Amino acid sequence: MVFDESGKIWFNGEFVNWKDANIHVLSHVVHYGSSVFEGIRCYDTKNGAVIFRLNEHVERLKNSGKIYRMDIPYTTDELVSAIINIIKINNLKDCYIKPVAFRGYKELGVYPLKCPLETVIAAWKWGKYLGVDALENGVDLGVSTWRRMAPNTLPNMAKAGANYMNSQLAKMEAVFNGFEEAIMLDYA
Repeated sequence: MVFDESGKIWFNGEFVNWKDANIHVLSHVVHYGSSVFEGIRCYDTKNGAVIFRLNEHVERLKNSGKIYRMDIPYTTDELVSAIINIIKINNLKDCYIKPVAFRGYKELGVYPLKCPLETVIAAWKWGKYLGVDALENGVDLGVSTWRRMAPNTLPNMAKAGANYMNSQLAKMEAVFNGFEEAIMLDYA
């Protein structure tokens, strides 16, 4: 998937040019994975663009933030409005929406609370995750040797960047072994 970088990204309450939505290389998130996010789909229907369970996704983002002591400084209504507007501004009908909150640039160390909390929403055209013919033809899956985390290691109910390192290992293993996707077993 190649990005169309001509659009806008919502960055801390402002619409900025795609290429201007940058962070510092010493931002906390880069070194410690201190982010929470959502992945939301918007579908082009006969009634226009429809965002799948938007309020529920935004609430889950805010709840993931609470688990990691990231009090996202926008209300659910403000985030919902920003998501709707980013789709309109970028002239999208069928797209993927990625709101993310992360610890930004100030200092490094495992104690993150002195770092500013940044909030970003991007949206772009993205086709079917496993390909256009996946539903008709199926996909090859492999059982990963990597296991999902136990709930007392990291809060796996949160959609957090650090938690997804586990999924990356499983996906890479699947692809290297000739599969399209991994099935992960849990810790038990």
